Amino acid sequence: MVHIAFLSDIHGNGLALDAVLDDIDAQGGVDEYWLLGDLVAIGPQPVEVLEKLSALPNARFTRGNTDRYITKGDRPPPDRNAVEANPNLLPIFKEVAETMAWTQGALSAHGWLDFLDALPLEQRLTLPDGTRLLGVHGAPGDDGGPGLRPDYPEEDIRERFTGAEADLICVGHTHWPINTRLDGMHLVNLGSVSNPMVPDLCAWYVLLEADASGYRLEHRQAAYDRSAVIAQLEALRHPGRGHIISFMRGERIRDWPLLP
Repeated sequence: MVHIAFLSDIHGNGLALDAVLDDIDAQGGVDEYWLLGDLVAIGPQPVEVLEKLSALPNARFTRGNTDRYITKGDRPPPDRNAVEANPNLLPIFKEVAETMAWTQGALSAHGWLDFLDALPLEQRLTLPDGTRLLGVHGAPGDDGGPGLRPDYPEEDIRERFTGAEADLICVGHTHWPINTRLDGMHLVNLGSVSNPMVPDLCAWYVLLEADASGYRLEHRQAAYDRSAVIAQLEALRHPGRGHIISFMRGERIRDWPLLP
Protein backbone atom coordinates (compact mmCIF):
# COMPACT_ATOMS: atom_id res chain seq x y z
CA MET A 1 0.00 0.00 0.00
CA VAL A 2 1.26 3.46 -0.95
CA HIS A 3 -0.01 6.69 0.64
CA ILE A 4 0.87 10.06 -0.91
CA ALA A 5 -0.15 13.60 0.05
CA PHE A 6 -0.25 16.18 -2.75
CA LEU A 7 0.04 19.88 -1.91
CA SER A 8 0.49 22.92 -4.12
CA ASP A 9 0.22 26.70 -3.99
CA ILE A 10 1.34 27.09 -0.39
CA HIS A 11 2.45 30.64 -1.20
CA GLY A 12 4.48 31.21 1.96
CA ASN A 13 1.52 30.62 4.27
CA GLY A 14 2.90 28.71 7.23
CA LEU A 15 -0.39 28.64 9.14
CA ALA A 16 -2.25 27.04 6.23
CA LEU A 17 0.59 24.56 5.74
CA ASP A 18 0.51 23.59 9.42
CA ALA A 19 -3.24 22.95 9.19
CA VAL A 20 -2.73 20.61 6.22
CA LEU A 21 0.17 18.76 7.82
CA ASP A 22 -1.84 18.29 11.02
CA ASP A 23 -4.74 16.91 8.99
CA ILE A 24 -2.42 14.50 7.17
CA ASP A 25 -1.12 13.23 10.50
CA ALA A 26 -4.69 12.84 11.76
CA GLN A 27 -5.42 10.56 8.77
CA GLY A 28 -2.53 8.28 9.73
CA GLY A 29 0.30 9.93 7.82
CA VAL A 30 1.71 9.22 4.35
CA ASP A 31 4.71 7.57 2.73
CA GLU A 32 5.51 10.52 0.46
CA TYR A 33 4.73 14.21 0.13
CA TRP A 34 4.48 15.70 -3.35
CA LEU A 35 4.85 19.51 -3.29
CA LEU A 36 3.75 20.73 -6.69
CA GLY A 37 5.00 24.28 -6.86
CA ASP A 38 4.26 27.88 -5.90
CA LEU A 39 5.81 27.24 -2.53
CA VAL A 40 6.81 30.64 -1.18
CA ALA A 41 5.89 33.84 -3.07
CA ILE A 42 2.78 35.90 -2.30
CA GLY A 43 2.69 35.12 1.41
CA PRO A 44 4.18 36.18 4.75
CA GLN A 45 6.44 33.23 5.69
CA PRO A 46 8.54 32.04 2.73
CA VAL A 47 11.54 30.98 4.81
CA GLU A 48 9.49 29.19 7.46
CA VAL A 49 7.56 27.30 4.78
CA LEU A 50 10.71 26.03 3.06
CA GLU A 51 12.17 24.99 6.40
CA LYS A 52 9.05 22.92 7.14
CA LEU A 53 8.82 21.41 3.66
CA SER A 54 12.49 20.47 3.49
CA ALA A 55 12.16 18.63 6.82
CA LEU A 56 9.36 16.37 5.55
CA PRO A 57 10.35 12.74 4.97
CA ASN A 58 10.29 11.44 1.38
CA ALA A 59 9.31 14.80 -0.11
CA ARG A 60 9.23 15.35 -3.88
CA PHE A 61 9.10 18.86 -5.30
CA THR A 62 8.22 20.54 -8.57
CA ARG A 63 8.67 24.12 -9.70
CA GLY A 64 5.75 26.52 -9.97
CA ASN A 65 5.63 29.71 -11.96
CA THR A 66 6.12 31.92 -8.91
CA ASP A 67 9.12 29.83 -7.82
CA ARG A 68 10.59 30.61 -11.23
CA TYR A 69 9.80 34.31 -10.80
CA ILE A 70 11.91 34.37 -7.63
CA THR A 71 15.01 32.76 -9.12
CA LYS A 72 14.91 33.65 -12.82
CA GLY A 73 13.67 37.22 -12.69
CA ASP A 74 10.57 36.49 -14.79
CA ARG A 75 7.42 38.31 -13.80
CA PRO A 76 3.70 37.90 -14.40
CA PRO A 77 1.86 40.56 -16.40
CA PRO A 78 1.70 43.44 -16.79
CA ASP A 79 5.16 43.94 -18.24
CA ARG A 80 6.90 47.25 -18.85
CA ASN A 81 5.51 47.60 -22.37
CA ALA A 82 1.96 47.12 -21.14
CA VAL A 83 2.48 49.76 -18.47
CA GLU A 84 3.88 52.22 -20.98
CA ALA A 85 0.82 51.63 -23.14
CA ASN A 86 -1.55 51.92 -20.17
CA PRO A 87 -0.15 53.86 -17.18
CA ASN A 88 -3.14 52.77 -15.08
CA LEU A 89 -1.36 49.42 -14.75
CA LEU A 90 1.58 51.00 -12.92
CA PRO A 91 0.31 50.23 -9.37
CA ILE A 92 -0.04 46.52 -10.24
CA PHE A 93 3.39 46.47 -11.88
CA LYS A 94 4.90 48.12 -8.79
CA GLU A 95 3.21 45.75 -6.32
CA VAL A 96 4.29 42.65 -8.25
CA ALA A 97 7.90 43.85 -8.47
CA GLU A 98 8.04 44.73 -4.77
CA THR A 99 6.41 41.46 -3.69
CA MET A 100 8.85 39.32 -5.65
CA ALA A 101 11.81 41.39 -4.47
CA TRP A 102 10.65 41.07 -0.83
CA THR A 103 10.41 37.28 -1.12
CA GLN A 104 13.69 36.98 -3.00
CA GLY A 105 15.44 39.05 -0.34
CA ALA A 106 14.11 36.91 2.50
CA LEU A 107 15.12 33.67 0.79
CA SER A 108 18.51 34.99 -0.26
CA ALA A 109 19.30 36.07 3.28
CA HIS A 110 18.62 32.53 4.51
CA GLY A 111 20.33 30.65 1.67
CA TRP A 112 17.27 29.18 -0.08
CA LEU A 113 17.65 30.46 -3.64
CA ASP A 114 19.73 27.50 -4.82
CA PHE A 115 17.06 25.13 -3.49
CA LEU A 116 14.35 26.88 -5.52
CA ASP A 117 16.58 27.14 -8.56
CA ALA A 118 17.07 23.36 -8.60
CA LEU A 119 13.38 22.42 -8.47
CA PRO A 120 12.42 20.04 -11.31
CA LEU A 121 9.52 20.62 -13.66
CA GLU A 122 7.80 17.31 -12.95
CA GLN A 123 7.67 14.15 -10.84
CA ARG A 124 6.70 10.68 -12.09
CA LEU A 125 5.90 7.38 -10.42
CA THR A 126 4.29 4.09 -11.44
CA LEU A 127 1.73 3.05 -8.83
CA PRO A 128 1.43 -0.61 -7.70
CA ASP A 129 -1.40 -1.30 -10.18
CA GLY A 130 0.64 0.07 -13.10
CA THR A 131 -0.99 3.52 -13.19
CA ARG A 132 1.48 6.10 -14.49
CA LEU A 133 1.39 9.10 -12.16
CA LEU A 134 2.59 12.57 -13.18
CA GLY A 135 2.83 15.59 -10.90
CA VAL A 136 3.45 19.08 -12.28
CA HIS A 137 2.42 22.59 -11.32
CA GLY A 138 0.54 23.93 -14.34
CA ALA A 139 0.27 21.25 -17.03
CA PRO A 140 2.61 18.66 -18.57
CA GLY A 141 5.78 20.45 -19.59
CA ASP A 142 4.63 23.78 -18.16
CA ASP A 143 5.12 25.31 -14.70
CA GLY A 144 2.46 27.95 -15.41
CA GLY A 145 0.31 28.83 -18.38
CA PRO A 146 -3.48 28.49 -18.39
CA GLY A 147 -3.40 25.28 -16.33
CA LEU A 148 -6.53 23.28 -15.52
CA ARG A 149 -9.80 25.02 -14.67
CA PRO A 150 -13.42 23.84 -14.79
CA ASP A 151 -14.47 26.60 -17.18
CA TYR A 152 -12.06 25.57 -19.96
CA PRO A 153 -13.46 23.87 -23.07
CA GLU A 154 -12.56 20.19 -23.41
CA GLU A 155 -10.63 20.83 -26.61
CA ASP A 156 -8.31 23.25 -24.79
CA ILE A 157 -7.70 20.78 -21.96
CA ARG A 158 -7.13 17.97 -24.46
CA GLU A 159 -4.52 20.02 -26.30
CA ARG A 160 -2.74 20.85 -23.05
CA PHE A 161 -2.67 17.36 -21.53
CA THR A 162 -2.61 14.86 -24.40
CA GLY A 163 0.77 13.23 -24.93
CA ALA A 164 1.85 13.41 -21.28
CA GLU A 165 2.47 9.65 -21.16
CA ALA A 166 0.61 9.44 -17.86
CA ASP A 167 -2.71 8.00 -16.70
CA LEU A 168 -3.15 10.12 -13.57
CA ILE A 169 -2.02 13.75 -13.75
CA CYS A 170 -2.01 15.94 -10.63
CA VAL A 171 -1.58 19.70 -10.96
CA GLY A 172 -2.13 22.93 -9.02
CA HIS A 173 -1.71 26.52 -10.23
CA THR A 174 -5.34 27.67 -10.71
CA HIS A 175 -6.31 27.21 -7.03
CA TRP A 176 -9.43 25.28 -8.00
CA PRO A 177 -10.03 21.64 -6.94
CA ILE A 178 -10.97 19.43 -9.89
CA ASN A 179 -11.40 15.68 -10.32
CA THR A 180 -12.28 14.72 -13.89
CA ARG A 181 -11.51 12.28 -16.69
CA LEU A 182 -10.84 12.97 -20.34
CA ASP A 183 -9.75 10.57 -23.11
CA GLY A 184 -8.58 7.97 -20.60
CA MET A 185 -6.65 10.51 -18.52
CA HIS A 186 -7.54 11.14 -14.88
CA LEU A 187 -6.96 14.87 -14.30
CA VAL A 188 -6.81 16.20 -10.76
CA ASN A 189 -6.28 19.77 -9.61
CA LEU A 190 -5.34 19.77 -5.95
CA GLY A 191 -6.82 23.15 -5.14
CA SER A 192 -4.56 25.48 -3.17
CA VAL A 193 -3.16 25.41 0.35
CA SER A 194 -3.20 29.23 0.46
CA ASN A 195 -4.74 32.22 -1.30
CA PRO A 196 -8.11 30.47 -1.65
CA MET A 197 -10.54 30.93 -4.51
CA VAL A 198 -13.21 28.46 -3.35
CA PRO A 199 -16.15 29.39 -1.12
CA ASP A 200 -15.05 27.57 2.06
CA LEU A 201 -11.70 29.44 2.07
CA CYS A 202 -9.97 26.36 3.50
CA ALA A 203 -6.57 24.92 2.65
CA TRP A 204 -7.15 22.17 0.06
CA TYR A 205 -4.98 19.19 -0.74
CA VAL A 206 -5.28 15.57 -1.97
CA LEU A 207 -4.58 12.19 -0.39
CA LEU A 208 -3.88 9.15 -2.56
CA GLU A 209 -4.01 5.53 -1.44
CA ALA A 210 -2.80 2.91 -3.92
CA ASP A 211 -2.21 -0.82 -4.03
CA ALA A 212 -2.13 -3.56 -6.64
CA SER A 213 -5.92 -3.42 -7.05
CA GLY A 214 -6.05 0.30 -7.91
CA TYR A 215 -5.93 3.74 -6.33
CA ARG A 216 -8.29 6.06 -4.44
CA LEU A 217 -8.13 9.86 -4.30
CA GLU A 218 -9.64 12.20 -1.75
CA HIS A 219 -9.73 15.98 -1.78
CA ARG A 220 -9.49 17.26 1.78
CA GLN A 221 -9.94 20.68 3.35
CA ALA A 222 -8.23 22.05 6.46
CA ALA A 223 -9.48 25.21 8.17
CA TYR A 224 -7.00 27.72 9.59
CA ASP A 225 -6.99 31.20 11.12
CA ARG A 226 -6.95 33.54 8.14
CA SER A 227 -7.18 36.58 10.43
CA ALA A 228 -3.82 35.55 11.90
CA VAL A 229 -2.33 35.50 8.39
CA ILE A 230 -3.69 39.00 7.83
CA ALA A 231 -2.08 40.12 11.10
CA GLN A 232 1.25 38.66 9.97
CA LEU A 233 1.07 40.51 6.67
CA GLU A 234 0.24 43.81 8.36
CA ALA A 235 2.99 43.41 10.97
CA LEU A 236 5.54 42.71 8.25
CA ARG A 237 4.26 45.57 6.09
CA HIS A 238 4.36 43.07 3.25
CA PRO A 239 4.34 45.01 -0.04
CA GLY A 240 1.68 42.69 -1.51
CA ARG A 241 -0.51 42.50 1.56
CA GLY A 242 -3.52 44.13 -0.09
CA HIS A 243 -3.60 41.49 -2.80
CA ILE A 244 -3.03 38.58 -0.40
CA ILE A 245 -5.56 39.82 2.14
CA SER A 246 -8.21 39.91 -0.59
CA PHE A 247 -7.88 36.11 -0.78
CA MET A 248 -8.04 35.73 2.99
CA ARG A 249 -11.28 37.74 3.08
CA GLY A 250 -12.94 35.73 0.31
CA GLU A 251 -12.85 38.49 -2.28
CA ARG A 252 -11.35 36.22 -4.96
CA ILE A 253 -13.96 33.45 -4.92
CA ARG A 254 -14.76 32.14 -8.41
CA ASP A 255 -18.28 31.14 -9.32
CA TRP A 256 -17.25 27.82 -10.88
CA PRO A 257 -18.61 24.36 -10.10
CA LEU A 258 -16.64 22.70 -7.32
CA LEU A 259 -16.20 18.93 -7.66
CA PRO A 260 -18.20 16.57 -9.88
